[in-house]
Amino acid sequence: MEEREYVTIRHQDGNVEDVLVVTYLVSDDSLKNYLVYSKGESQGLDNDQVIYISKIIENRELLYLEEIKEDEEWQEVQHLLKKIANA
Repeated sequence: MEEREYVTIRHQDGNVEDVLVVTYLVSDDSLKNYLVYSKGESQGLDNDQVIYISKIIENRELLYLEEIKEDEEWQEVQHLLKKIANA
């Protein structure tokens, strides 16, 4: 059985939560990194797992998650997801 990796996210409001790492994505130019994670939520008739994707920002020794806001960046993330789905 495969081991699951969890990370702890500390939100700006001080709340802390442990989330399940689904995968990491690295942009084609290796300049941007993304965290794909789950909070164990499901939705819909088929109870599909809800996943979240955030951009990873490095600041010294700390890592921060940033919301992806630009359509162009979402397209890049979709491209990266398709690459691993078709591998």
